[in-house]
Amino acid sequence: MPKVSSVIVPYTTYLRVYEPLAAFPEPERGHWARYARRSDRPSYQDELRRSLADLLPTPPIPVPVHESADAFVLDVDGVVCVCPWRTRLRGWQALDELTEELPPPVLDAVLPPVVRRQAAQDYERWLARNPDARPWIRTAAWQVPLNWFVLVGDEERRFDKGSAETPPTLRYRTPMVQARRRVARALRALKESVDEGPLIDGVIDVGRWLEEFHPRSLVELDYGGLVHVLPVGELEDDHSAADVAEGIEALRHGDGVTAGEAYGRVVERWRSVRDRRSAN
Repeated sequence: MPKVSSVIVPYTTYLRVYEPLAAFPEPERGHWARYARRSDRPSYQDELRRSLADLLPTPPIPVPVHESADAFVLDVDGVVCVCPWRTRLRGWQALDELTEELPPPVLDAVLPPVVRRQAAQDYERWLARNPDARPWIRTAAWQVPLNWFVLVGDEERRFDKGSAETPPTLRYRTPMVQARRRVARALRALKESVDEGPLIDGVIDVGRWLEEFHPRSLVELDYGGLVHVLPVGELEDDHSAADVAEGIEALRHGDGVTAGEAYGRVVERWRSVRDRRSAN
């Protein structure tokens, strides 16, 4: 499959769910079974390039006209697991978030109000026909949300320094049952120790999202394009999941000091990453 551009698009991180083929009804299951046998499957960079290319025309195309038939595929001990892109659905959902991310004049310049209104109307009609739709992929720019680290463990961390030809990679991958168990444990510790707020809300939100999927799915946290802006040394030393797990365990034992220190390390690490966005 041809790429829109050879330019690497950076700075986006991903939380993905891979479901086994058995989780999909026919004829979709057959489509993904055939798709998994292809040797020319596109990458996450290809998806980003296509999305950016859609913003170049006048007027821009904020949401694809047709839903993507692509997916990410894993073969785990002979079991094929699929993570559909669902780019159109995610595009609609991302439009809602843009109003919080960009000042109105900038947003109007990038996506004129008439374009956004039309996309919103299209989404409303589509959602009426597909009320149970949900994405298999969540994304974040210039950060990994702290509630994502609740789902994974440091022992599941995989870091590759890369080479002159390939960029570094940093990801975590965990069974769905383990991710759900960690969410439940974290929520108990947080609710018993801290006030209601964004951290608890974030863990509740991601936990509800996971409940939508097959129990034998896999959950993947991928630093994605963020590896292109962070020095290899920082990536190698980044054990944010371990810090989050240490903080939650400390809360379970009533050790607020240790929990605060662990939380502070994570917050400071990701504050320095977000500062790079302002510098650019």
